[in-house]
Amino acid sequence: MQRKKIYNPESRESVSERSIFGGNPTSIFELNKIKYQWAFRTWKIMLSNTWFPEEVNMSADKRDYQMLTLQEKLGYDRALAQLIFMDSLQTNNLIDNINPYITCPEINLLLVRQAYEESLHAQSYAVMVDSISANTDEIYEMWRKDMKLKSKNDYIAKVYMDLGENPNEINLLKAMFANQILEGIYFYSGFAYFYTLARSGRMLNSAQMIRFIQRDEVTHLLIFQNMILTLQKERPDLFTNSLIDEVIEMFRSAVDLESSWGEYITQGQILGLTTQIIRDYIEYLADKRLGAVKLPKLYNKNNPIKWVENYEDFNTQRTNFFEAKVTNYTKGGLVFNDENF
Repeated sequence: MQRKKIYNPESRESVSERSIFGGNPTSIFELNKIKYQWAFRTWKIMLSNTWFPEEVNMSADKRDYQMLTLQEKLGYDRALAQLIFMDSLQTNNLIDNINPYITCPEINLLLVRQAYEESLHAQSYAVMVDSISANTDEIYEMWRKDMKLKSKNDYIAKVYMDLGENPNEINLLKAMFANQILEGIYFYSGFAYFYTLARSGRMLNSAQMIRFIQRDEVTHLLIFQNMILTLQKERPDLFTNSLIDEVIEMFRSAVDLESSWGEYITQGQILGLTTQIIRDYIEYLADKRLGAVKLPKLYNKNNPIKWVENYEDFNTQRTNFFEAKVTNYTKGGLVFNDENF
């Protein structure tokens, strides 16, 4: 599979001939002609959701952090270190690893915007670290020094690195499924830790920051979900039994990995997050992601921490969820007619 040309005046590719990959684009963004309408709708939603990390005042969380138990502090730091790694990886992965092979201009726009948002999330974590930590280097070095985290990161990065080392259609498709795991399981699991602290009335602004990050992640899930669903229609030849078996195994491994990580950062000492609840929640997330791309569910679990959905919902709330004050945000809400989100 070849990277697309950034300048291709010889191309005469029509709108109807556009494809997610393997096309021959001119590389001109002719956006008054769109093949994939879902892509342009998602683009406009992403624009309306623009926000900036500095708008969330973190001063109260510095005081709250000092009052956390030792295990709660460790969990906070480790959950933050995990998110820092994943958004850093994803920013580079989208720009350097995936987008060069995507040959549809309206999807190129989405991936560039997503990469911007991932880098914005990295800035958000920097604001959180600077606000609460006495030693910022300690959190930023965890991805390298905490062997449990490094082992997890090595596994997550491998699928993306396989695409970079051997760019072909199957590896690109596997990277799309890996995105559903990264955005829809690993991130969501990490977010739940911050919501658990907020539910007890602590670290409220950290959770508010996470809510804005999670709103972005919903659109990121939607991008890759729709790419996979579109390819199921346009390139059914790629979805062999062998590939589906491999994808299912990717999800099983992700559930095991994230369950082990959740147990590691909580150590059974975080009220509301037992080892079993963590496992059940991650299995529930895996089933949602599989169902969204028309693959069979593996676990048939209900959400064991359904209260988390209250923190995720931006559509019905016009005030600061945690402090009941009118916010200074005039951002758009998410409107998706898709129960998988």
